[in-house]
Amino acid sequence: MNEQDMKKIVEEVVKDLAAKGYLKTNSSSSAEPLPKKPAGPVQTTVGSSGKVFLTPEWRPSKPAPSGKGACHECEGNACGRCAAFSGASASDLKAMGVERIAVCQPSVHCSTVARLVDHTLLKPSATQAEVAKLCEEARKHCFASVCINPSYVAYAAQLLQGSGVKVCTVIGFPLGSTTSTVKALEARDAIANGADEIDMVINVGALKSGNDSLVFDDIKAVREATRGRVLKVILETSLLSDEEKVRACILAKKAGADFVKTSTGFGGGGATAEDVKLMRQTVGPLMGVKASGGIRDTKTAEAMIAAGATRLGTSASVAIVSGKGGEGKGY
Repeated sequence: MNEQDMKKIVEEVVKDLAAKGYLKTNSSSSAEPLPKKPAGPVQTTVGSSGKVFLTPEWRPSKPAPSGKGACHECEGNACGRCAAFSGASASDLKAMGVERIAVCQPSVHCSTVARLVDHTLLKPSATQAEVAKLCEEARKHCFASVCINPSYVAYAAQLLQGSGVKVCTVIGFPLGSTTSTVKALEARDAIANGADEIDMVINVGALKSGNDSLVFDDIKAVREATRGRVLKVILETSLLSDEEKVRACILAKKAGADFVKTSTGFGGGGATAEDVKLMRQTVGPLMGVKASGGIRDTKTAEAMIAAGATRLGTSASVAIVSGKGGEGKGY
């Protein structure tokens, strides 16, 4: 098909749409305006590069900022961090070396643990409204990130834009048994949708079979697909011996991962202080260690940090940073 044929087809489509009242054209001033959007919920469209729903009733309930130095996190009051930039011009900011600014200020009192928390919702029944609530809580408490399933990444990225809260998602989750090619593709799609951090599950069966080469190549494939993003490698420690945990940590570090992580929360066991300590001893002081699975109260969270964790994955985040016990048997 040549360019002229294509042009004719486009013209015919435009005329047909205008005749049905969906478009206004220069030659048809009587065409009706575009129909209004339906009042009901917007339907889901999931795919690469952020084609995911957003409806007004599920937007964060923060009021629009007003006044000099105001931001959503300080709810209209000039907090010190955002006020410092409020009078700076674009050239001033560029001279400071700034390319992008994202400030997160908690709007409620909470413990310093908050900035180490990946606020997590990975249950298969998670709804759009629950993800919106998760994001709003993350803004309010200034958590490090929200950790959600891949289909909600673009939605969460839209809700958290400019907040300073990262969007984390899971790859090869929860079994880790998909191929390296599929994991790398999942990671690329998640990043295209707005993911800042990737938590991948290793091939547990390969590790337990002694096939360290496959485990390394698996992690390396995802590392190559996630350059410029944080990569955490989930070991599923409850299924491993101490020797296997050490091998997995060494392979993740060798492959260039940023963190090793204890658990998916779906493998029949969660994080223990002993596992976190072993992982920290193995990877050394410069690599991150994430404790996840079964962390539902402040005491447990503090024990994980004392053992060497630099990030916590939990669905009981609000209770933990508020000094209260969590509820349920979730992540």
